Amino acid sequence: MNETTPRQTAAKALSLLDLTDLTENCDEAAIERLCRQAATRHGHTAAICIWPRFVKQARALLGENSPIRIATVVNFPSGDLPVDDVVAETRQAIADGADEIDLVIPYRALMAGDEAAVRQMIRAVREVCAPPVLLKTILETGELKNPDLVRNASHLAIASGADFIKTSTGKVAVNATLEAADIMLNAIRESGRKVGFKPAGGVRTVGDAALHLRLAATIHGPDWAIPSTFRFGASGLLGDILAVLDGRGSGGSSAAY
Repeated sequence: MNETTPRQTAAKALSLLDLTDLTENCDEAAIERLCRQAATRHGHTAAICIWPRFVKQARALLGENSPIRIATVVNFPSGDLPVDDVVAETRQAIADGADEIDLVIPYRALMAGDEAAVRQMIRAVREVCAPPVLLKTILETGELKNPDLVRNASHLAIASGADFIKTSTGKVAVNATLEAADIMLNAIRESGRKVGFKPAGGVRTVGDAALHLRLAATIHGPDWAIPSTFRFGASGLLGDILAVLDGRGSGGSSAAY
């Protein structure tokens, strides 16, 4: 990534973006806007990520054969729902047209030492996510805090059948960090499995995206980050991507390119 220009990074980030609206006041008009925004003049995002109640509407708007995938969240954001409820929520979301399920693991149970709860939840949801539906597992790394816990959660999720491991819900004080990304990307490498990585929450600029892509390239190689292995979960990143691609410069960067 060292020789990559901001414009090249922006174009790559666009193709890897899960354009997200998980705000409490999200409504049908917001979903219409999100679906329009996901198809930009420079290309489309990888997916939109929305509440389950809007999946059916989004599917009708995008159509059955859209290249823009529909991701939704389950056991979100608490991670505390009963397994049967989460499985039912997942089944309904898939029936409504979801392509991808972003599942919050029972991270508080893990913090209390209950690894079995994590395995049980992921395996139960995995069972109803038949290919080509993707299962992304949200570890809530900012709450886990301890690097050993983040590493353990990553390996548990991968071993239990996750297609992706994702940092955060975006609903807590600390979300995606490079420290968590480093641990999670190395856990994927150590597993020897084809599992993707999704930093979510706090990736706001092309500069932020560049740092995560550079880290992924260092650990996995320069060509590793593609939509099947890497996503950004963000609501505000698209504006900065478009500013860079339009030649207007970054709309503000919390990190250098």
